[in-house]
Amino acid sequence: MKYLFSFLVLLFLTSVSCVSKKKHNEIQAALDAQRVLLKQCESRNYDLESQLLEANKKLMEVNNKLSVANAELNTANTRASGLSEQIELLKKSNSNLLEQMSSLQVISQTGAESIKRSLEAINDQSSYIKELTKTMQYKDSVSLALVMNLKKSLQDFNDKDVNIEVRQGVVYISLSDNLLFKTASATINPKAEVVLEKIASILNDQKELQVLVEGHTDNVPISSSCIEDNWDLSAKRATSVVRSLQNKYKVAPQRMTAGGRSEFIPKTTNSTGEGRSQNRRTDILILPKLDQFFKLLEAPAGK
Repeated sequence: MKYLFSFLVLLFLTSVSCVSKKKHNEIQAALDAQRVLLKQCESRNYDLESQLLEANKKLMEVNNKLSVANAELNTANTRASGLSEQIELLKKSNSNLLEQMSSLQVISQTGAESIKRSLEAINDQSSYIKELTKTMQYKDSVSLALVMNLKKSLQDFNDKDVNIEVRQGVVYISLSDNLLFKTASATINPKAEVVLEKIASILNDQKELQVLVEGHTDNVPISSSCIEDNWDLSAKRATSVVRSLQNKYKVAPQRMTAGGRSEFIPKTTNSTGEGRSQNRRTDILILPKLDQFFKLLEAPAGK
């Protein structure tokens, strides 16, 4: 664009003395048009960079929250195990105390109150552990039911194009780029709409769950008039999937986050064609609302 502009300026300077006023005006108009086009391109490039930065920021926030949630879950599991052991020890101790009380027929009022408080504390801790276990089992049951429904709905598709699994309580739906997109494109293939429609149907039945869509690429560099690099491509593809789920299949946009991961979280090696094909994918993560998850991990009041 800059070279064309410079050429037109040179043409104008060398011909100003021998061309008509009409020709002069035509050249001037062409120069003005090129300036406008250049400014439009610069503005569009700025907008795209801003959108990419915002998408990556949101993705980092979600990943940070997910990491904190996993750490809190591990802490809760450790606490639950320790509390169970403490309960058993306290029960044994309480049983011994009651036997001694029965034998001696002597106990002070202060001792009786202390034992009463200990028994109440044991009951509170036991109830908390049971409720925590029950809620975690429910979450695991929901994840299992989601996986079963998804696999049943998508059983007609090749496993290389659609892969469903559970990792650390999160349901992952991995869709290949061969299914979703043409090479170096963020436009969804018509044949992939069937898959997205079935996924959206299940998501709409589980409105309390959140959806994170991640775009992934291999490590082969890309650059075109519409795609700047692999970061840009992965973010655009994730956004295309989210937009389709919202506009065509009525998944609530408040539940969804889109982000690009570029080439930096590969499933396997990029040194072979088969490996690169597996790494070019779009992952749809289905996970519980983080605020509800944090409430689940809170200890009972006063404990």
